[in-house]
Amino acid sequence: MEVQRNFFIFVFLFVSFLLWQKWQNQSFSNDYNNEKSSININFKKKDYLNHIVIKNDVIRLVINMHGGDIEEASLLTYKDKLNSPKPLKLLETRSDFIYQAQSGLIGRDGPDNAENYSRPLYHAKNNFFELKKNQKELRVPIIFTNKNNVIYTKTFILKPDKYDIKIEYNIHNFSKNSLQLRMFNQLKQTIKLPKERDIYSGNFALQTFRGAAYSSTDTKYEKYKFDDISNNQQLHIFTKSGWIAMLQQYFSVAWILEEDVNLNTIYTSYIDHNIAAIGYKSSFFNIPSGSESIITSKIWIGPALQKDMALVAANLDLTVDYGWLWFLSQPLFKLLSMLHSIIGNWGFSIVLITFIMKAITYPLTKAQYISMAKMRKLQPKINEIKNNFSKNKQRMSQEIMNLYKKEKINPLGGCLPVFIQMPIFLSLYYMLIGSVELRHAPFLLWIKDLSDQDPYYVLPVIMGITMFFIQKTSSSHSSDPLQQKIAHFMPVVFTVFFLWFPAGLVLYYIVSNLVTIIQQKIILFNFEKRNN
Repeated sequence: MEVQRNFFIFVFLFVSFLLWQKWQNQSFSNDYNNEKSSININFKKKDYLNHIVIKNDVIRLVINMHGGDIEEASLLTYKDKLNSPKPLKLLETRSDFIYQAQSGLIGRDGPDNAENYSRPLYHAKNNFFELKKNQKELRVPIIFTNKNNVIYTKTFILKPDKYDIKIEYNIHNFSKNSLQLRMFNQLKQTIKLPKERDIYSGNFALQTFRGAAYSSTDTKYEKYKFDDISNNQQLHIFTKSGWIAMLQQYFSVAWILEEDVNLNTIYTSYIDHNIAAIGYKSSFFNIPSGSESIITSKIWIGPALQKDMALVAANLDLTVDYGWLWFLSQPLFKLLSMLHSIIGNWGFSIVLITFIMKAITYPLTKAQYISMAKMRKLQPKINEIKNNFSKNKQRMSQEIMNLYKKEKINPLGGCLPVFIQMPIFLSLYYMLIGSVELRHAPFLLWIKDLSDQDPYYVLPVIMGITMFFIQKTSSSHSSDPLQQKIAHFMPVVFTVFFLWFPAGLVLYYIVSNLVTIIQQKIILFNFEKRNN
């Protein structure tokens, strides 16, 4: 089996896998199911004046005073698009798209009544709150007093340079009766993205999972598709701890479950024909008359930074989805991050990690080309066997295998390096499209974003040229006309496929090809020298 054919099979399978993955990630809404366990709040223009703004160094929140929900979250250190002056809006509420983080108190005496969807109208002293320099934390209380003289204070707590936000409920029960309450926290999002948010819709190679996910006592990490929610396949899970989240490329929003002595309930629901929701409810608790109680929760709204998320909640870092090769992608990312801390450029870090990978796999590369050289020397004898036993295919195969055994040649020796490179290639691919650190990371000249495709397609063309030289050398060792035709066709196929791949991945392949060309020349020269 020649290496050209192996590469062709590899690319075909890889692209087929990406197309299948894109199809799997699509969400379709066909059913309607509005569970009373979820809180359904429609965006109303008349409510827009009842908002406050809270911000620290990295995030800006817009809170609707009807219920105290987070209706907008802008990440101040991440741009909406490359070279855009606008910060990225992760949470947003508008007429054609909703992505909100909702929270409240439900149950018999909860101000957020789940039966008729009424929400309390909170009040605050100001409409703008900002964490000042040298301030350790910002506490923003909003207050609601019901007709029974129960005071609910909902406090948002932000810290410097942090994406996790603490929400604290302080309940003063001045009524004559005890209160029975339970806390809910949920995320809801419009399933169909508007065009300006669906920036990778035309690129199959940059598609990632978008949907819900959760972690529970029994399950470390589980993704849950929007189409499962819309098709009435709803979650109903009891757990003491964990988290619920909504994921997209590079960014996550997650409510962290407070560990409950009893059990929290994780749920999903489908509302308004096009909105998916995932949330959790705590167990019931009682607040006696004349007493005070404090209930807390925490939410992460920001980039999928693995180290920081691991400190916020167990297994939350798993939302950085590296696919089924996570066990390779994670150590590769750690190595790449270490190189970046020394070099300071992600592109040059990719170049260096390529050299490291090629050095590790050099013994396999050497075995590959020596096997190819030996096969070339045996080609006249193989052709003779084919001519002698052209009418007896079984005998022909037996004689060829006997020749391989006599000369101590493994006919599959040229295949192993290809199959070793496949998981490395795939893990780098997942790492590049899944690590927010590489989003908008520049390299040189026109490459301003290593996680996106080359805007001028220069790198794919260079990659195709380097591959042409590799295949030319390999095909010159084969007398099979079909193999030679495939060798000339392969660089064109690869170039077309790689037009849509992340520039960082194409850069890796270019450097890998250049190193392979040098290794190929050295290995074959030494082999010919020893056998002449």
